Amino acid sequence: MKHPVKFRMFLLSKLPLALLAGVRIREIDDRKCMVTVPYNRITKNPFRSTYFAALAMAGELSTGALAMAKAIDQPAKISLLVVKLEATYFKKATGITFFTCKDGVAFSETIQKAIKEDQPQQLTAVSTGESEAGELIATFHITWSFKAKNKALS
Repeated sequence: MKHPVKFRMFLLSKLPLALLAGVRIREIDDRKCMVTVPYNRITKNPFRSTYFAALAMAGELSTGALAMAKAIDQPAKISLLVVKLEATYFKKATGITFFTCKDGVAFSETIQKAIKEDQPQQLTAVSTGESEAGELIATFHITWSFKAKNKALS
């Protein structure tokens, strides 16, 4: 990514709850983003697993980090917004959960289409959460809306 420092500062200033919960971006490039969320006293629920909202925060961030990184490098200002979230849980999360989104190319294409057509576009990105042992914990389908703003007047 071209703006890692700017991006990290944005996350620190805009997502303090994620910081407090221990959610961290572990890897990000043009194609994918991996985010982790720990099982700890802040993220646990009464059922001895990671609270669903902490998992959702990490799943959303794995898609949102890619979306924001792609939007930053555009000639037009891009507004982005989550418009839908669907989650499926398969197994209790009792350790670190790794959420990976591999939709970087699709984000680029969708944003380019929003700019070219001057119409809002949507993309449903998938984030897969796995345990350290590779067991499937949850999947999130997060629908993002993109709209180009402040295009140069002809």
